[in-house]
Amino acid sequence: SLEARQYTPPMARVDAEMLGDRDLLPIFIAATMAEARLAEEVLTQRGVHFVVQAEHLGYTLFGSPRHGATFYVEEAQVEYCVAQLTAAGLDAGVIDDAAET
Repeated sequence: SLEARQYTPPMARVDAEMLGDRDLLPIFIAATMAEARLAEEVLTQRGVHFVVQAEHLGYTLFGSPRHGATFYVEEAQVEYCVAQLTAAGLDAGVIDDAAET
């Protein structure tokens, strides 16, 4: 029997160099892989080009480093992207002042 396979569309994630010298602003920090995947899905489905970079968040109780994924978008897309991520239930990771720039 053949198993159904889920189609995964190409991601709208791009390398920072592809966006040239456009201003990129951080809009979201994913503390877990699940949050990062959902944020990628939301932004990709809406056709937004974004850059993701792993960043140091701090240390665990036992001294191990914690990392998260920070999402960056073009300045003109900030307000739209913040609204979309918030609507998707990802408001905990939205950078508070992102939409105020």
